[in-house]
Parts: sequence; C-alpha cells; structure tokens
Amino acid sequence: MVIVTTIRREVLTLPAADLGPDNPLPALRPLDEMHRIDDRDKEDLPRDMARQIGYAPLTSLLPVRVRDGYGRDRASRRLDALVIENDRLRATVLPGLGGRIVSLLHKPTGRELLYRNPVFQPANFALNGAWYSGGIEWNIGATGHTALSCAPLHAARVPGPDGTDMLRLWEWERLRDLPFQVDLWLPEGSDFLYVGVRVRNPHERPVPTYWWSNIAVPEECRVLAPASEAYHFGYERRLRRVPVPAYDGADRSHPLGSPYAADYFYDVPERRRRWIAALDESGQGVVQTSTDVLRGRKLFVWGHLPGGRRWQQWLTEPGTGGYCEIQAGLARTQLEHVRLPEESEVSWLEAYGPFDADPAGEWDAVVDRAEAHLAAVLPPADVDAAYAAWLPHADTEPAETLAVGSGWGALEVLRGGFRLPGTPFAQATLGKEQEPWLALLHTGALPEPGEERPPGESLVAPHWRDMLETAPARPHTEYHLGVAQWHAGDRAQAVRSWERALPLAPSQWALLRCLAVADREGGHGERAADRYAEAFDDLCRERRDTGPEWTAAGAALGREAIEALLADGRTDAARAVWERLDPGTRERGRFRLIEAALLLAEGRTSEARGVFDAGFEVADLREGDEVIGRLWARIAGEPLPQRYDFRMRPY
Repeated sequence: MVIVTTIRREVLTLPAADLGPDNPLPALRPLDEMHRIDDRDKEDLPRDMARQIGYAPLTSLLPVRVRDGYGRDRASRRLDALVIENDRLRATVLPGLGGRIVSLLHKPTGRELLYRNPVFQPANFALNGAWYSGGIEWNIGATGHTALSCAPLHAARVPGPDGTDMLRLWEWERLRDLPFQVDLWLPEGSDFLYVGVRVRNPHERPVPTYWWSNIAVPEECRVLAPASEAYHFGYERRLRRVPVPAYDGADRSHPLGSPYAADYFYDVPERRRRWIAALDESGQGVVQTSTDVLRGRKLFVWGHLPGGRRWQQWLTEPGTGGYCEIQAGLARTQLEHVRLPEESEVSWLEAYGPFDADPAGEWDAVVDRAEAHLAAVLPPADVDAAYAAWLPHADTEPAETLAVGSGWGALEVLRGGFRLPGTPFAQATLGKEQEPWLALLHTGALPEPGEERPPGESLVAPHWRDMLETAPARPHTEYHLGVAQWHAGDRAQAVRSWERALPLAPSQWALLRCLAVADREGGHGERAADRYAEAFDDLCRERRDTGPEWTAAGAALGREAIEALLADGRTDAARAVWERLDPGTRERGRFRLIEAALLLAEGRTSEARGVFDAGFEVADLREGDEVIGRLWARIAGEPLPQRYDFRMRPY
C-alpha cells in the first residue's frame, strides 16, 4: 500500500549549545568576508564572471546584527522540527534554525543521505556569525553563509501540484531586502524530494542576488560533476582554473585528497545537465540536480592537514566522522552576484535523492556512466515537468501555519504596500523590535526609548533613511539616522548626526561608540581610544542590571575598547576596562585570548603563555582568522599546539 505524503511536527533532542543574545552594537566595521580576490586575478576570468564578481559585493552587515553570544557548553535541548515524508523518503527540517533539512532518510534501505551532525554547535561561519554544520542549507543574501543560518523562518502546509501537501518555508532577507520561499514537495512514491525556490524583487530598482544550496555529506566519498575543469579558491584568496579531477599529483574528487580547505567551482559546460553527486566506496550516496537556472556546482573540502581536521572536530562531537559539501548556485562561483531586475522574480526546481553508481575508474567514463544512470532514474524532462507543475502553486496561500519567523517582512510589506501571494507576512508577526519603526511609518516620528536598555536595531534602507531625515531630530532618531548614513557611505554626515545627539542624549555610550568606530576607521587611533574609554565608562555608570542584554553590551563594547586602547599603546587603560568586565565575560574563551594579548602588552610574557597552557576555546573564532597563531608566535616562538591550530591555508 502506498503511504500518502504527510507533514507533521516533531521534536529533536540532542546536545546543543545555547545561541545566547545577539551583539547589540550596530555592525559599523567593514564586513569580514574571506571570499574575495585581488583585481589582478579578474583579468584572466571570463568577462561575465569578472563582471559579476565586481557587481555590488556586500560591504556591510547592516541592518543585521552580529550573533556572537553562543558558547561551547552543550546540554540536551529540544529543537522543534517539521517532517515531510512519503513511503520512500523522510526529510526533517528545523524551521527555527534557517529551515535547514538536517536529515534526508531513504526508508527502503535505511540510508541517511546527508551528513547528519549529532550536535548543534554554532560557529562563526555565517555572514553575521552563528552557523552550524550538516544537512541542506539555503544560502541567500551575499557571498557566504546566510545571515538567516540560525534564525527562524515562517513555515506552513500548502496544497501541492498533485494533491499532496508541500512544506513551505519563507522569510524576508534583510541584507538585500528580498523575500524568498522554499517549497518542499514529496510526490507519492517518489525517490526524489523536489524543492521549488523563488526569490522576488518587489522594488523599483534592480537588486544583486545570491543563492547557493549547500549539501553536507560524509567526506569519505568521491564527488562527481559533469566538468573537466574547475575554479579553485583557497584561503590565500586566489581564484584559478584547475583541471578536474586531478592536479598537483592528487585526485581532488576525493575530499581527503586536498591538503587545505578549498572550494572547487565546477565549470559545467553550457549545454550539459546540471547535477552533482557524492558516492561512497560501495557506490551509494546522494545526487542533486535542478533546472538550468541553478547553473553552478561546487565541492568544498576541509583538507587532511591539522587545521582542517581541527575545524572538523570543532563543529561536531570529537570522534565522529567528517564531512564535505556539494553545492549548487545561481552563478558559477560564490564570489559572484547576479542582477535581479526591478519588480521581477527568479525561480527554479531542485531534486534530491538516493543514487547508486560505480565511482571507480577514469573520470570521463565514471561521470558519463553516472549521468546516464541519472537520466534513467530521473530524466531531465521529468525535472522540467515537475518545475512546470510546481510553479502555478508557488502563489497558493498557506493552508496551515506551522512556524513563525520574524516581523521584519510584515513591516516592509506595510511600508511598501507589496503584494506577495503565497508568502504572507502577517501583521500579527510584528513584535517589540518593529514597534518604533511602525511608529515612524505611521506618525513620522521615531519614539524615544521608554526604558533604559541598549538601543534597538537600526534600519538603513534608503526609504527608512529618508523617513529618519524628515523626523523630529531627537537623540534616538539622530543615533539611528547616523547608522543609516554610515551604511550609505556618507560618513561625515553620520558623524555630524551622532555629534548633534550627544549633548542631549540621556545615554551617551552608544553614540560615543559609533564616533569611536568612525575615528578608528578614519585613522585617528588616539581619539578613537579616548572615545572608547569614555563610552565604556558611561556604559558602566548607566548599566542597571546583569541581564543578558546588558552583559552582551558590556562584552561587545569592552572587547572593542581594549583592542583600540592596546592599538594606541595604552595598556593601563586597557587593563582598567578588563577589570570592569563581567566576571563571566572574562572567563569566555574570546576574552581569555584578549587577556593573553593584554598580558603580553604589559610585558608579562610568561603569564600570557600561562593562559595558553591553561587552555581556552574561542567559541566565535572566525573562519580563516589566524589571530590565535599570530599571538602564539609572539608569545612562544614554538610550533602552534594542535588544539589551537585552525589554519586553513599554506603556512
């Protein structure tokens, strides 16, 4: 008997770290994104690729906040999940954590088709910080892992093309101001999960657009894709064309054949079918294919040297297997953004399912055999037909709400009067974060805060900046206006807005911190240090409780202040800030690292070495960041201990 496709709620219980509070300071510093190349490398690239690499790369995280409040202490936690299944496949989705598919189980064989992380451990890989490994993730926004990696999405049950239900996920992506949806559709009796994706641009201007679907799979495999060349990107920030599968004496289609972490963007010929597969030694694994709009295919590997191995341990439970990622995107590489014209949309269909093919042998023959087998089990015409069947249902309104995302989409729909059938951003989702902006929209004035707390989130899009510029010039308005002007590149006017607010503001530390960032970015290190010290003093005077929001503000401002003071050679002032930090903050790994740098600056080298010897873990260590190794070299001059070796490039 065929089992009808079902969608149900479920709870996953697993060891999980707490996400903690977001960083309350606006992200004024330039975006720290590793995936960039020098202009000289663009000269040898195809013209369209070079043009798209240079097209509107993201330079700021605003209005999104940095998520750096997580740690590495894991406890058993319950995570809300949604399950869609038929008699062949079962997909488990976490709507509260980016809508990720954390498991895709082939029921007849009992095979897990993905790398399923046994823990939830955030790490600093998303554009805005917190991200976790495993499963299938939906990356929208800009080069890198989406800022929605650990954020809730809206989810609902929606009638599908063949009478079965679809699971719809949707949200408003704030970095590019674009609504999107992901429809999971599992026809009865199908061995393939269909995923319909639509990104809409409701604005009267073109918008740079980015999408990559990332599929984590066990790394002991061979990855196949229909290409004989790829663009290799390593953490030395070079993009170069290399042969596939082998170069420099190693077969890179085996993830453990690469020494360092690297991206391989396959150059799939224009008329070739779009697909990628990962097969274990026995020839079993998973395949992903799509309609042609999703043109790019990629393999990401961690490499077999100590740095990559350390990252693998860092992201999961020690002693478990490692993973690599096979990926599919709108462009040939992740360094590119594509132009989405005004008041338009882009959509496509993906298919994921079990795959069996012989991975051994000469590359072209192996790929041709695998492609022929894929054509037999899922002909390209069937994918195109499934897309044609799904598309009319993309506008179908949800039948039952299953999870709720943020209220930012509802605010934007109210402001713009947008009609977005199929993805309702209900006014009921508006919350405390949106309240002041709703007041600005309706009354033309941004209310002053009614309680003593760190400033709320700033909105920086041109339409909100225009409203702030015409609103009554009160201190809170000037603060947010300055953030919006800074984001727009008008730094001089931003400084003037913050300076105008300073004499009248009952709370000055947030304004002083903004001015300190402006000074530091402008090369005025001494003045930046002065303002940081003054801002931290003011925060300590104003702080009224030890709640998580104030603790996060003290940690974020204290970290920036110590860095600025040390850069200006003012170790005594840096020590004074350190001593006033919350005791729990000082015990965090990031601040143990800061303490070692402070001790070294004070000439207490043996005590700085003692911090390393005692051990610490920097929970929010950034992808590609070599700060630990650089500090160790200044302290010890010895080989970097393995526990601190996160290096992702040749050294």
